[in-house]
Amino acid sequence: MLTNEILEEIYKFRETHAESFNYEVAAMFADWRRRQSESGKHSVTLPPKKKSTKSSQSTTSQV
Repeated sequence: MLTNEILEEIYKFRETHAESFNYEVAAMFADWRRRQSESGKHSVTLPPKKKSTKSSQSTTSQV
């Protein structure tokens, strides 16, 4: 099987990061947010998508 060094590095970082927060998702997310705000890079927050008003029922053709 082929190995991808870049992916292996990402997996290792993710595992180390998760382990350092005892695998608590809320704490990891807070850290990601903190890192993002400290980076000074511009980020965009999009509003939630609106639900479609069209009926999701499928149409059937009559024979």
